[in-house]
Amino acid sequence: MPAALALQQFRADLAELLYQEPEEVDLDDSPVDSGLDSLRIVTLAERWQEYGIDVSFIDLADLPSFQHWWQLLEERQEERQKAGHHGDA
Repeated sequence: MPAALALQQFRADLAELLYQEPEEVDLDDSPVDSGLDSLRIVTLAERWQEYGIDVSFIDLADLPSFQHWWQLLEERQEERQKAGHHGDA
């Protein structure tokens, strides 16, 4: 089973594509207003899928802030754990 995505890694992933340091990422910011285009959002979704999280561009594009993204990712991770999926694709 892939390791769980931690908030620290989530911030690091965002920071990499925003050309910031992880501690500079404001989770209340809007992804679009922060400069993330559709290609970068797809890149992030694919990266987080590697953690076994069922998330897509559409899921993320509809949400207004990075905090909402994190909440969605946490919920999806919890759902996966409760369902007993251990890396099975």
